[in-house]
Amino acid sequence: MKRYLNTYEPDNCLKQGYFPMFKQIAREIIDSKWLIYQLFKRDFSAAYRQSIFGILWIIVIPVIGIAGVFLLNRSNIVNIGETPVSFLLYAASGLAVWQIFGIGLVSATSSLAKAGPMIVKVNFSKKSLVISAFSQCLAPFLVLFTVTLILCLVEGVKATFFTLLFPVLLLPLILFTLGLGFMLALLNGIIRDIASAVSVLATFLLLFTPILYAAPKTGGYIYAVRYNPLYYLISVPRDALITGAPGHLYGYFISALLSLLIFCVCITVFHITETRIAERI
Repeated sequence: MKRYLNTYEPDNCLKQGYFPMFKQIAREIIDSKWLIYQLFKRDFSAAYRQSIFGILWIIVIPVIGIAGVFLLNRSNIVNIGETPVSFLLYAASGLAVWQIFGIGLVSATSSLAKAGPMIVKVNFSKKSLVISAFSQCLAPFLVLFTVTLILCLVEGVKATFFTLLFPVLLLPLILFTLGLGFMLALLNGIIRDIASAVSVLATFLLLFTPILYAAPKTGGYIYAVRYNPLYYLISVPRDALITGAPGHLYGYFISALLSLLIFCVCITVFHITETRIAERI
């Protein structure tokens, strides 16, 4: 009688090749769309359930920030510089786009750690946790985007071809944020300090990136802005919306390629290590 020896080994996605692996990732995300929506609805309701002002906080907090910078500029403490439109429209549109990165990244980073008991007890695609957490940026973005559209109508801003491309121009920023979110969510599952560090970093980048003020044209700070991919990923969609003629398209193209690379690398690492997440959370 012949005896057959069965050898078991850990699932290695890389043996399938990159193209089949990315097809599998896409299939998992599509199959998890109902779960992603339910997780998003749960987290969104929990965020405003016992709040007096509720969703109005989405408007109140940015308005306070814009008013603060405006008062500092009037007091000659902060120099906003020359903006192509009114400061209110410039700041509101910049903050609208910023919500995708700022809130999306912070929420995605904490997604796995917050769902620890669920991860241990239930077997499902952990990508749905990161994507649903990232989606929490949609409500603040849509509210400020609506405010921006109203201000555009009031100031008589005319739409152009680039204005109609606004949703497409946001895609690299979404990929950039999601890619970093996948990687940071893994790291935060091991070291909880990552979430706090990302929150502080997001605040620093908000001040470091020309969003509430015009980009400098002289001085040493111009080099820090020039090599900041967030500047291009945010300023180009914003300018397309409020002026219809975005600049820095070359820098935007390079930043978009970088975003795609970061997303592919990070989601690949996440997919490979996904089966071991329950052991670390």
